[in-house]
Amino acid sequence: MTSLKSKLQEDLTAAIRARDELRSSTLRLTLTAITKEEVGGKTARELSDDEVQKVIAKEAKKRREAAEAFLLGGRTESAEREKAEGELLDAYLPKQLSDDELGAIVAQAVEEAKAAGAEGPRAMGAVMKIVNPKVAGRAEGGRVAAAVKQLLTG
Repeated sequence: MTSLKSKLQEDLTAAIRARDELRSSTLRLTLTAITKEEVGGKTARELSDDEVQKVIAKEAKKRREAAEAFLLGGRTESAEREKAEGELLDAYLPKQLSDDELGAIVAQAVEEAKAAGAEGPRAMGAVMKIVNPKVAGRAEGGRVAAAVKQLLTG
């Protein structure tokens, strides 16, 4: 079992013992998503820490989107719970890049793409190929794409 997955298991056990309903239900759902990812496909396999992190990030994103939807629907209590679950999951993810840090990485990638001959809005794919490995797990794809598009269109 990977270290991140075993940490989730340990935290779940501690949450159950402490009768922390929010933490235990959130961790149960996350571990279920990880297990589902492990057995989904042609053969069962154990996920690496990076893959587990991606599943956690996907689950946290689901919580943020659900919180927004609940707020728009006027269900503030449900929105607060979803938001709390998302924040709980964020604790297991690497620290997210600030807008300034992301901007600097994107600006450097745009320069690299220009040096390779790609310019303008059509360079989006080339720039994203350079940026994605550098920000993997530390910034959401939509946020990265928006920063790239903003720099390319000027």
